[in-house]
Parts: sequence; structure tokens; C-alpha cells
Amino acid sequence: MSENKDPHVVQPGNSVEGVKFVYDFTEGNKDLKDLLGGKGANLAEMTNLGLPVPPGFTITTEACKTYLDSGEEPAALRDEVSAHLTALEASMGKKLGQADDPLLVSVRSGAKFSMPGMMDTVLNIGLSDKSVQGLARQAGDERFAWDSYRRLIQMFGKTVLGIEGELFEDALDAAKTAKKVTVDTELEAADLKKLVTKFKKIVKTEAGRDFPQDPREQMDLAIHAVFDSWNTDRAKLYRRQERIPGDLGTAVNVCSMVFGNLGPDSGTGVAFTRDPASGHQGVYGDYLQNAQGEDVVAGIRNTVPLAELEQIDKKSYDQLMQIMETLENHYKDLCDIEFTIERGQLWMLQTRVGKRTAGAAFRIATQLVDQGLIDEAEALQRVTGAQLAQLMFPKFDEDAKVAPVGRGIAASPGAAVGKAVFDSYTAVKWSRSGEKVILVRRETNPDDLDGMIAAEGILTSRGGKTSHAAVVARGMGKTCVCGAEELEVDTKRRRMTVPGGRVVEEGDLISIDGSSGKVYLGEVPVVPSPVVEYFEGRMHAGANDADELVEAVHRIMAFADRKRRLRVRANADNAEDALRARRFGAQGIGLCRTEHMFLGDRRGLVERLILADTETEREESLRELLPLQRQDFVELFSAMDGLPVTVRLLDPPLHEFLPDITELSVRVALAESRQEPHENDLRLLQAVHRLHEQNPMLGLRGVRLGLVIPGLFTMQVRAIAEAAAERKNAKCDPRAEIMIPLVGTVQELEIVREEADQVIAEVEAATGVSLKLSIGTMIELPRAALTAGQIAEAAEFFSFGTNDLTQTVWGFSRDDVEASFFTAYLEKGIFGVSPFETIDRDGVGSLVKLAVEAGRATRPDLKLGVCGEHGGDPESVHFFHEVGLDYVSCSPFRIPVARLEAGRAASSSTGSDHR
Repeated sequence: MSENKDPHVVQPGNSVEGVKFVYDFTEGNKDLKDLLGGKGANLAEMTNLGLPVPPGFTITTEACKTYLDSGEEPAALRDEVSAHLTALEASMGKKLGQADDPLLVSVRSGAKFSMPGMMDTVLNIGLSDKSVQGLARQAGDERFAWDSYRRLIQMFGKTVLGIEGELFEDALDAAKTAKKVTVDTELEAADLKKLVTKFKKIVKTEAGRDFPQDPREQMDLAIHAVFDSWNTDRAKLYRRQERIPGDLGTAVNVCSMVFGNLGPDSGTGVAFTRDPASGHQGVYGDYLQNAQGEDVVAGIRNTVPLAELEQIDKKSYDQLMQIMETLENHYKDLCDIEFTIERGQLWMLQTRVGKRTAGAAFRIATQLVDQGLIDEAEALQRVTGAQLAQLMFPKFDEDAKVAPVGRGIAASPGAAVGKAVFDSYTAVKWSRSGEKVILVRRETNPDDLDGMIAAEGILTSRGGKTSHAAVVARGMGKTCVCGAEELEVDTKRRRMTVPGGRVVEEGDLISIDGSSGKVYLGEVPVVPSPVVEYFEGRMHAGANDADELVEAVHRIMAFADRKRRLRVRANADNAEDALRARRFGAQGIGLCRTEHMFLGDRRGLVERLILADTETEREESLRELLPLQRQDFVELFSAMDGLPVTVRLLDPPLHEFLPDITELSVRVALAESRQEPHENDLRLLQAVHRLHEQNPMLGLRGVRLGLVIPGLFTMQVRAIAEAAAERKNAKCDPRAEIMIPLVGTVQELEIVREEADQVIAEVEAATGVSLKLSIGTMIELPRAALTAGQIAEAAEFFSFGTNDLTQTVWGFSRDDVEASFFTAYLEKGIFGVSPFETIDRDGVGSLVKLAVEAGRATRPDLKLGVCGEHGGDPESVHFFHEVGLDYVSCSPFRIPVARLEAGRAASSSTGSDHR
């Protein structure tokens, strides 16, 4: 909740008695989104700016939360709504639903954060068998009145009464078929009258009641339906996807109706102050003559580009352009605007900070800096690490000799390849089986959200840049092509016909390019993103579109690097990964996993070490491993010359270096049956049985290996020290740090450290090189975090291993639980996001914070970092900044994301909400 202390706002612990639940549009402003929702707050703001907004009022989110908690609306709500309705009727000079000249209203949802299409709206409330006649007389257009009435019954039936929407759609299709027309605008008044009769029969049959004729009953039921829509499955799913809290509730906006379906001098549209797909300035949006708003976003009828409005209605077009400029300068951002023109009169129905693609976000942020509307700190809040990660995905190879079979509107960029599926259920089912799919629809609706999330991309044959598919896809960062009219999509027969008559059946591979709008049959080759090429040093800013994007990314990254306090290191185990990480901006290596150096052709040496029966055999194996390890470190220190390299000593259980027990058992059994030699396999099998543990991740691993297997850790320390000495003799600057894994008590660290210090001293004496190797530990057990003050006495640095710390805090094995019950936990809302993806602030995060404070209390100069996967997660980076870590470490390809988020964290005090 907001910190707003307005006495009218329900504060925690307040009674709802006497609280104000309804605000006129003239009473609010854009800063009251917690209370009035985004739509209501922005309608109030536009009203304050003197823009043409139809009069209305907003029912607060607090009313919604009270209703959802108790199952009843607040006792005072009905009277407040009545008072505001009376004032609205007085200002309009007509009453809700009156027979001669009825006032009609819309009832629309409006949560704090935009949730396009996820919650409910009902238009034309106030129409009845009597008032429809009055509306026809007042408008001088009988067709318009009956079209508005059938829309009300259809929306009310589906939204409020829960009737299957296809029943109404089928009846509408039947009416068009009988009339031998293809679009609903070709139906005449008589046809629509018959359709209203059919719709009312559907309501009676399916809902067991007549369509309500009392306009106030219509409005009250619609308000409750909007409240209830906050908790629909699709709304919950969208909130989980977008990480929107589930306890915010939705406001309800009751607005006097203006009509875009009054003839050719009327219409409705959606406009953007900049292109939400590319970020380029210009005239962007869709317009539809003689239509109401849902016709545009539903994609049922194809729109015309907004620029054509200049020829259709020059006066309204010029006024709209002026308003768009006003709004963008006022909000200092891309604005998404819904408007209606009623017989030449322009009305503003909504504005919000618009959703945009990742590329557009970076371009727009730098454009606004150049225009002086925002500063660098705010520019960093306009982009996210998740968006940067999207820009690093591959794209289609433009040189591939593949001809497109169709082209639609480039609604959300990216290169997506997958099997064509024609419904949401199949998309989810196939995706869970490991298939990559493209969801193909004539147009999407909110019920398709599951499939849209599961799919690699979305393709529709109808709709434009402001259709449901386009808006939702951009918000999710999904590739999307809309309005590909050349493609004939038949969802019932599960097929799509492309120009030339070729049929694409469900399961056929297709490729879609959300940057160009092109659709291809089969799989199109992909090439690296220009942003990745920039980070790799192979591309520089220039004149073309890709170069413009690279320039925007370059500037934003420069902002971030200037602002951030956290340093960013890489998780890298070899020189190749280290060099790539350095190109991506790594300031060192935060985790080198030495176990990866024991694989491949060295596995035999490790097997000999494990099978050694005598001290002599064990020492011989270690002597053979030493030069190999030393050379690994020489190469690594060379690649990261002058930067710190944290080397973790051997961590995993030894059984991981031995063959699989089933495979070994089969080999031994076959050899015995054939009477073939198998002594070595038999020894290996015996070793596997000897080393078998019920829960090896909590068994003999980490520091315990170093204490139980003499010489193992000292061999590794010697290899590190000798490699560092060799590089120093070569006039280089190796900065090695030795990290002891899985420490649970300071005594473990003290013993290993004493041995390590002795080895380092021996190497210094032998080489004549002074080595300053710091020794620290991983904090990956709850006990280590709880006793961090003691452990800091023997450690010069901590690195939080948040993967294992998450496992041990939660008490589950990642490998097991992610495949078993995590899906259910996410669906039930127990997890908003996997704790392995984003750090659990309340549990794991509390231990990290405690360990930071205790460690620094003992050793103020203690260096602190994190090397688990959370080090590259955007939300987690903000947490690590807040608790005072010195650096995060992540995989090389996540380094730019971590750099950006570290900059955003440092500048977030000047930022604002941009979802």
C-alpha cells in the first residue's frame, strides 16, 4: 500500500466506518494509484489538465478489498455511489437509463498496475427494452441504439452472469450468415433487434433469469463483477507472471458513455506518443470508424493506422496530436491513450505509461534524457535487466534464403521458432513436454493467457499493435506478429492456410519475426543479437536501426556503470569463459569451480585417487594432478590479469567423479558372465558402494573432503600458489583468492587455513616471490550464517553460495523439487517466483543480512560477495546492494544484466514504478 496519509484512505487497523470509498474524477490525481488504480488516477489527472474526459467517478481499491475479504460491499458504498451518480446525472442533464434520453455509463476495472484484458469491463449500462427506444430517438439512429443494446447484453451476460461467450458469438455469426454479410457493421437495425431477442433468450436459458431491466441493478451487479474479476484465474496468472502483488485490489471506474459507433463521423482508437515496438517518434496507433473500444483491442475488425485519421477527421486528429504532446511532456514518458470520437467530438477515455518492447525502452530512455525531460538516474529506472536480457537473444539470419509466406504487424520483436498450435490448452501441454510452440489464433483474448505464456511466440491473423495479443506480448517480452491477414486461420480444424493454398497443420514448424512481421514455414536460422556483438566488441554505434539500439544500450550501460556501487564478477572455470566475461565487463572472477577441471580426460586420475589403498598411491595421484591444475590456473590468471580470481577448492561429493552405479553393475555382470577381466571395474563398483550416501549434497563434500582426504586441498592450494608465482615472475598481476566451501564452523576453516598458509609459505620460499593470497569461505549453510561473526575471525572474505543456502534453509533438494511440486506451489501462489530464481528475502535474505552484519562487526574490512545464480537475477541484485555486499558474481552472459541492475539499485531512490 501507499504511504499516503489522506484521512479518507483506509490505513492498516482502521475501521471502514466513515471512510470515503468514491472519488469524482475532479477529486483525484495521478499520484493516488494505490487508492484509485492506474486508470482512475490518470482519468483524474487528465481532468485536472483540462482535457476532454467524460464525467464520472471512481470506486476505490479499498472498497474492493473490503468486498473481497468479507463477501459484501462496505455498508456506506451504496449511498456514496448514489450521491455521485446523482451529481453525474445533474451534470449531464439526464438520468441513468431514463426512457426518453438515457444516461448510459461504462463500468471498468482499473488496478494500480496495468493488467490489459485480465479484468472486466461492461459498456452501455442503462440500456433496457424501454431506454433503447429513447436512445434511438435521441441519436436519430435506430441501428446504433440496437447495436449498443446487443453489446450490453453480450458483455453483461459473459462478464456478470458468467455465460459462455461463444454462445453470443455463435448467434452473432449466425445473424451475419443469414444476412450474407461478413462484418457486424453490415447488420441493419432489424437484424440487431432480432439478435437482442436471441441474446435475451440465451441469458434466460443459461443464467436462469431475465436480463435485468433496472439500470441501477445493472450497474451494481457490474461493479461486483469487476471486483470479482480481480481473483479470476487469468488475473492471478497474469499477476504471477508480472510479479504484481495479489493484495492490491482493483478500483472501479464509472464513466458516462461516449459513442464511437454513431456513424462514419464517429470512431474509437488507441494511440501511442511513440512507437511501443521500436521507440521511434511519430504517429503510432490504430483507429476504427463507427466502433466501440472493445472492437479495437479485441482485434475482431482490422483497424487503419492512426495517421489516416488526419484524412478522416482533420480537426479531431490535430486536437489529438496536441493532447498527446501535452500528456507525454506531463508524464515525461511514452503514453498509451484510448480515445473516442463521437460525431466529431474528441473524448479521452484513458492514458497510462505505455508498455513497450525492450528495444523501445532503451531508445526512449535516452531520447527523454536528450530532450531534458528526465535525468540519467531516472533513465535507469525506465529500463530493466530483464529487458536487456531480451535484447541479447538471437535473431533471424537476414542472409538466409528463406521467403516469407505472409507478413503481419511487427507487434513485439524477437525471433521465435516452434510448432504451430491453435489453442491455449495444446500450447501449455506441448510446452510442458519440452516442445517449443507458436500459438496461432485469429485473435487472442484474456482466456489465452496460459498459452501465450507457454509459447515461444504469438501469431494472429487479426488485430494491430494495440490488440490484446500485441499489448500482452510486449508486456511479457514475447515475440508477436499480429494482423497477418493473408493467413487463413482455422482453429476448429487446427490448421492455417497460407497464400498459394499451402496448409500448415498443427505440429508443423513455423518461424515468426516480431521485428519485421514476417512469417516463415519451417525453421529459419538465427544469428547473434547486435547487442551481444556490441558487448563482445564486434559492433559499434552507427546509422542503421540496430546501431541506434546499440548506441542506446551503450549509453544506458555507461549511466549504470557510473552510478553503481556493486562490482560485478563472473562465474568462470576456464580462460575462454574468463576472457568472454571480461569483454562483457566483468571486474574479476567470483567463482572458479575447480571440480570442472577434474572432468574429461582427467577423470581417470581422480578415479585413481579415490581408489588409492595406500598413502603412497594417493600421493602419486595428487602429484600427477598438480601440474594439470597449475596450468589451469596459469591460463585463468593470465586471462584475468590485474583482476581478482576467487578459486573454490573441490566441493562436490567424490561419487560424482565415478561412473554411474547402474552402468558399472551391468559392466561387471557382463564381464563375469563372459569370464572377461574386470578387476578395475569391480574396484570402481566397490568404491561407488563405499561412497554411496542417502543424501550426498549434505554428506562428504566441501571442506569435509579437505579434512578427510589428506593432501587434496593442499595440492590445490599449491597449484594456485605456484601459478600465481609463475605469473608474477612474468611481470603480471595475479590476484588469487582461495575459497573454502561448505564451512559450518570456524574450526573447520582454521584447520584448512593453517595447512594452506603453510603451503603458500613453502611456495614463496621456493620461488622467491611474495604472494598475497587471501583466504575466505563460502557462506552456504544456515549455521555458517548464524556464526558468521566467529567465522570472520579466520576469513578475509565471505562469498554467499545462495544456491545451497536456499536448499538448506528451505530443506529441499533443487534437483528433486523443481520437477515435482514447484509448479503446484507457483500455481497456488505459495511462491510468487522460484526461490532459486529470485532470493527469498524473508528467509534466505534474512540470514545473508545477519551474516553481513556479524561478519563486518568482527572484521570491518571483510570483503563480501555472492556467487550463486542469484548474482545475475535483477531483483536479487537490488537486495545485495541494500545489504551492503561488495560484488555479485554470475555467468558471463548475465554480467551486463547485473551491471545494469547494480546501477538501477544505486539510483532507485530517484526512480518510480514502471511495470
